[in-house]
Amino acid sequence: MQSPIDDTVLTQQGFNSVGGGRSLIIACGALAREILALKEMNGWDHMDLTCLPAILHVYPEKITDAVQEAVLKHKSSYEQIFIAYADCGTGGLLEAKCQELGVQMIEGPHCYSFFEGNAQFAKIAEDEFTAFYLTDFLVRQFEAFVIKPMGLDRHPELRDMYFGNYEKLVYQAQTDDPDLTRKAKLCAERLGLSFERRFTGYGDLQVALREV
Repeated sequence: MQSPIDDTVLTQQGFNSVGGGRSLIIACGALAREILALKEMNGWDHMDLTCLPAILHVYPEKITDAVQEAVLKHKSSYEQIFIAYADCGTGGLLEAKCQELGVQMIEGPHCYSFFEGNAQFAKIAEDEFTAFYLTDFLVRQFEAFVIKPMGLDRHPELRDMYFGNYEKLVYQAQTDDPDLTRKAKLCAERLGLSFERRFTGYGDLQVALREV
């Protein structure tokens, strides 16, 4: 599904689509398109969606507090709230906070894992510790999430310091989009890495949301 949502808005501001549903998904802005696509595909009209700014992934220490604030803001209005974040660099703090708040969240260390499927990712993780992963969203927002935060736009010589130990870029494709595949290849070339495209679809994200 092609969404009219602007990726820059998802990155900096997040997204809200609330319409009186019984369940609320509080998600990372990087998952907005995928969740909206799943809602449409499956007719999940009972779900509302609010997304926090995707750029929080650059500052994982802020994710737990932001999720807590969103849960407390909306808890009285919904029968169920589900958190569409994995651990995402919070070091277990997000899981502990979700347990405290009485809400569920996606299992897994990060989106690369649950898109791949947590069980499958666990099997391949030891063999792919030199792989750098991108999703559809991160391919579209490569500059905002990789190049600029790492200063590579100003100091390209830092490439070896950041990526010298990586060997390949794995593009986990949620959709069959030739343009995104071309962009992902360019991302790999820019980082000096070999390229692999792996179609994952929605992985465990779809499984988790089906239970909501």
